[in-house]
Amino acid sequence: MASPTKIILAYSGGLDTSIILKWLQTEYNCDVVTFTADLGQGEELEPARAKAEKMGASSIYVEDLREEFVRDFVFPMFRANALYEGLYLLGTSIARPLISKRLVEIADLEGANAIAHGATGKGNDQVRFELAAYALNPDIKVIAPWRDWDLSSRSSLIEFAEKHQIPIAKDKRGEAPFSVDANLLHTSSEGKVLEDPSKEAPDYVYQRTIKPELAPDKPEYVEIGFKSGDAEAVNGVILSPAEILTELNDLGGKHGIGRLDLVEGRFVGMKSRGVYETPGGTLLLEAHRGIESITLDRGAAHLKDELMPRYAELIYNGFWFSPEREMLQALIDSSQEYVTGTVRLKLYKGSVKTVSRWSDYSLYSEAHVTFEDDAGAYDQKDAAGFIQLNALRLKLLAARKRRVI
Repeated sequence: MASPTKIILAYSGGLDTSIILKWLQTEYNCDVVTFTADLGQGEELEPARAKAEKMGASSIYVEDLREEFVRDFVFPMFRANALYEGLYLLGTSIARPLISKRLVEIADLEGANAIAHGATGKGNDQVRFELAAYALNPDIKVIAPWRDWDLSSRSSLIEFAEKHQIPIAKDKRGEAPFSVDANLLHTSSEGKVLEDPSKEAPDYVYQRTIKPELAPDKPEYVEIGFKSGDAEAVNGVILSPAEILTELNDLGGKHGIGRLDLVEGRFVGMKSRGVYETPGGTLLLEAHRGIESITLDRGAAHLKDELMPRYAELIYNGFWFSPEREMLQALIDSSQEYVTGTVRLKLYKGSVKTVSRWSDYSLYSEAHVTFEDDAGAYDQKDAAGFIQLNALRLKLLAARKRRVI
């Protein structure tokens, strides 16, 4: 593969990616373009632009992708009720394909033949970034400095930064107690004080949710309106996708909802511990399952639940742009045509529960399930033949067992 002529770097403005920016410039002696994405991480991004400019980036992209992130990545995933290993709402996983998509698009705009990221060689993110990039441009060169350079310790990184006059904040000279990745869907904390899974995570790790014990003593109710499987309103107010998730984050965080301490199986083979906060996503999942419970046919709902772990694993492992994920997405989306209506949730001290749900497309029939007179809606005698047909194979098995014994 040809040597890089211009590189597009996923750039946060922090110390590590600033070191990577300078390393790429010196190692490859070519222009480096920085790309900084606003995915709702809650940080001011203009300092990243100023820092990139000061460090000689040839072009600088700082883009607000919050609406695209929620509309085209988070919402499709939530139509599937996706949970990795039954618990994780995939907040980091679902952001990576969007970042890679923009890296590849900017490379095309800039005439660059390489992209670079700051993911380490031990984690899942390197896989996610690179699989997405290759799926969109098979000829792109991907540079992963953490796999290539010899800056293997914090002291060597600091030494490199000092040598190249890269500003180092006082709190960056020592090793951080844990690392954080954040976007509009969640915060993810890993490493250092969290590496021993036998020890409870310190309270200071949590940044987006109040401690449940300190949450309000009075429950709060919220109504989420859906149209064709996607949330469109909170408490009757129509909002954009990013606005909905922002509002739900505030509501869930205030009640200590959405905390998860998980030891997960990484795609690269090792187990790792992560502490996740997904307040709005936890409310959204509960509400979506609530509206599906009255609008989705049993067979469709059960098939979705069977396919969900495979779908979630594809996202976790970095296969968002794979044909199998797109095939599953088409199936999932076809199930959502009538998933329209409103769900009322009760929020209280770390918990969220569906307390009511209604829809013009509801399959729930009170006439059929009532314990009172059903006025001929359901003939209970029909159940006898139904049971006998389903019992036939069980009877044959039992008869054979008697003969053998």
